[in-house]
Formats: sequence, C-alpha cells, structure tokens
Amino acid sequence: MQGNYIGDAGVFLVDTVIGLYILLVLLRFLFQWVRADFYNPISQFVVTATNPPLLFLRRLIPGLWGLDLASVVLLLALSMLKVFLIAWMIGSTPKIVGVLVFALGELLQLTVYVFMVAIIIRVVLSWIGPRSYHPAVGLLHSITEPVMGPARRLIPPIGGLDLSPILVFLALGLALRLVVQPILDMGQALA
Repeated sequence: MQGNYIGDAGVFLVDTVIGLYILLVLLRFLFQWVRADFYNPISQFVVTATNPPLLFLRRLIPGLWGLDLASVVLLLALSMLKVFLIAWMIGSTPKIVGVLVFALGELLQLTVYVFMVAIIIRVVLSWIGPRSYHPAVGLLHSITEPVMGPARRLIPPIGGLDLSPILVFLALGLALRLVVQPILDMGQALA
C-alpha cells in the first residue's frame, strides 16, 4: 500500500499551525466580546501572540458596535488560507465562494467547540476546585457566563445542583447540527 506521506504531513502541519493561530485569534475576539480581564496572564499571552497582524488591520478596518472587525477579518482570512493550502496540497483548486462559506462554517464550528470545552472544564472545576483562584478560572467564567447566565435563568439551580450546562449543551449541539453543518455542506458543494 502506497500513500502520500509528505502530503499528509504537510496537511497536518498546515491544519495544526494555522488552526492554533486561528484559535488564538478567536479567543482574543471572545475575550473582547465578553470583556474578560485583559490583565490576566493568559489574556496577555493571547494579546501578545495576536497583536502583530491585528495592529496593522485595525488601521484599515474600524470596529463596529464594540466588536473588533479586524479580528473577524483576520479569522476569515486565516481560515480561507488554511482551506486553500490544504486543497492545494491534496491537488484540488476550490472556488473562492465555496472556500469563504466553508471557512465561515469552520469558524462557527470552532466557536461552538470553544464554548463546549470551556463549559466542560468549568463544570469539572466546580467539582474539584470550586474556589480556585487560577487565572484560567476567571477567563472560563467570563467566556461561559454569556451562555450560562440565560440558561440559569430558565433552569435555576435545583437543590444546589446547576443543570444549566445541560441546556447549553443541548442548544450548542442543535446549533452544530442545524446551523453549522448546513453551512459546511453548502461550502463544500460550492467549492
């Protein structure tokens, strides 16, 4: 059996390296959106790692309604670059409209996964270290509270047990299946 080992390694490297940087830019956007503590050491790392391209883009792209549109443009550009490079490595040439729609779907999927992972970590930490003062705990609370707060108002804690993560997981799972997957499928069909 013969495989394209170098091509597979290249796809893995592109997906990992660009994917990690996309995650950092997405975290920065989410930290700004939820107004997380920017003096937190983790926030400072994310800001330092993402500042070079964003400082340039902010000169060209203004913010809108308190949202950093430069981060959104950078996220879309990086995601499209990743899709183009991977397609090139496997020997195909996708159409730009399909790549744009697919990249948007991938960013939405990553955002949902970030919320899911943050909620899982927050739930586990509430069991093993409820009064922890680690810098990551504050960021987890900042990121998850915009989705956990409304769910907590719908399902208040019952007997000291917070069931709101279950409702949020149901909503995020439905969003993945009813919103994100159709966008990914449309992007793949257009490419």
